[in-house]
Amino acid sequence: MPQIIPIKDLKNTSDISQMCQESKEPIFVTKNGYGDMVIMSMKVYEETMFMSDVYRKLSAAEKQLMDGKVLDADASLKAIREKYNV
Repeated sequence: MPQIIPIKDLKNTSDISQMCQESKEPIFVTKNGYGDMVIMSMKVYEETMFMSDVYRKLSAAEKQLMDGKVLDADASLKAIREKYNV
């Protein structure tokens, strides 16, 4: 379940840092009862960015498949072997 904290709690930087390290997801910060910002640990951020990159690449690969931009595996391997004398 996502954690939501008011912006005034950001004064306790050590507590916020500890919350971020213990949480496996972002922490939502509100201002006057409305969403204002999101904070997270570096680990969660890096994992999120990694998965975003994976999804972007999968989407591009699926588009290439739908557009028929595929190569025969055997022919591709043969061309690589010939190019690099393997």
